[in-house]
Amino acid sequence: MRQPKSRHGPPPPRMSRGSRKQGELNVAESTSGRAIIIAALLVSFSIIGGSFFVADSLDRTTDQIELAAAALEDLELAAAPAGAARPSRPNRPDANREYDVDITGAPIKGGDDAVVTIVEWSDFQCPFCKRVTPTLAQIEKEYGDKVRIAFKHLPLSIHAQAPQAHAASEAAHRQGKFWEMHDRIFASQRDLSVGTLDRYAREIGLDMDRFAKDISASDVQKRIDDDLKQASKLGVTGTPSFFINGKFLSGAQPFPNFKRLIDAALKANS
Repeated sequence: MRQPKSRHGPPPPRMSRGSRKQGELNVAESTSGRAIIIAALLVSFSIIGGSFFVADSLDRTTDQIELAAAALEDLELAAAPAGAARPSRPNRPDANREYDVDITGAPIKGGDDAVVTIVEWSDFQCPFCKRVTPTLAQIEKEYGDKVRIAFKHLPLSIHAQAPQAHAASEAAHRQGKFWEMHDRIFASQRDLSVGTLDRYAREIGLDMDRFAKDISASDVQKRIDDDLKQASKLGVTGTPSFFINGKFLSGAQPFPNFKRLIDAALKANS
């Protein structure tokens, strides 16, 4: 008996097992990458959208955008197909190298004979810089005069009030009260208006005439610009960034990560 002819023409050629498996891998790889990107976008938009319902939504949204951007960067790296050229992070200092960091004129606290020097590039309006301040306080408490901390200015362009806050802190430094101004700024980071900075200056007992003169002085701005240039030369682009006896550590890291580098530096200099 004859078999009835197919109305749809001859059957398609059979795909080899190897070709079929490769196709499945490509589809799975592509689907996985898209899924990660879509998930990241949904999470970031939900975080940002939710923050608009808070009273101080603008400030909170700025913080959440920075957090979401960092998360998206990590997910973009993870989503790249296996074997493909993965997107690279911006150039940054080599964590395995020891850098020579000049701290001449910088605000410093800690023992003059400290074995370990931590140099911090910070932005007064950066939420991550505020987040790491308790960790730095813990380092001071645990290590005492063995460690000193030097502050470097790195006001980022995305933070409109940061430049005036850094100028105010440097003007306070001219009167020997940088760290008092530093602590007040980070205690209430969301309001860095000129009026608020003036109030902080009065509260910590600054000579207000001198403060008003110094905050707009060319040498104060030069100090901040010099720190920015040094950061650029070293490859530092984000805040907070640290050099622990010249070894680079990026971001608001937990205490154990600082401790590892500090203990290694103490051992090397014992």
